[in-house]
Amino acid sequence: MAALLSEEDRKYLVDLFEKELKGEVKILFFGSKKKEECEYCELTEQILQELAETSNKITIENHDFDDEEALAKQYNVEMVPAILMLDANGKDMRIRFYGIPSGYEFSSLIEDVIATSKNGAVELSKDTIEKLQDVKSPLKLQVFVTPTCPYCPKAVLMAHKLAMQSSNIVGEMIEANEFPDLSMQYNVSSVPHIIINDGEGEFVGALPEEAFVEQVISVVKEA
Repeated sequence: MAALLSEEDRKYLVDLFEKELKGEVKILFFGSKKKEECEYCELTEQILQELAETSNKITIENHDFDDEEALAKQYNVEMVPAILMLDANGKDMRIRFYGIPSGYEFSSLIEDVIATSKNGAVELSKDTIEKLQDVKSPLKLQVFVTPTCPYCPKAVLMAHKLAMQSSNIVGEMIEANEFPDLSMQYNVSSVPHIIINDGEGEFVGALPEEAFVEQVISVVKEA
């Protein structure tokens, strides 16, 4: 199978990771051998393997969603292809990629690898960190994206940053075209479309940090 990363991109990542990666990163990939159930699993697995080849600090663990139900349940993996990350201590960063992180979303994957190598240390304002202390029960942020959306990575990374900062938040990227039933369920017609707690709240657009957090906290306050 032909390489997905160009030689130029591979060299860029080798240099970037050599400078930026602090600790080891373990990427858990959940796929399925049933092609009819997971059209993009093979390509997602390939892009992850090529990514791991650019740094000895990145390792990939491949798991079969159908055969490893207990492990999938442990990490609350609900569909495939799924990607999640653990830091050097085995801590789950509470970020999920559902669907292949291609196009603009490949940059989100790279940013998350770097943040995970720093044990989830992310840049957020003092005000945001204070507001996140109000999140005292489980909260799920689902960011619906498409690979051709240039604004989507900003929304994905914001959801993932909040998840890394708060132990009660899970941030998910969902490739809208790969999961049409879910997209239809939430009436996703433009992206990024952010669903809070399975529909308790929602908004569209890559909002600035303060406005994004306000949307999230408004749902928490109403609960």
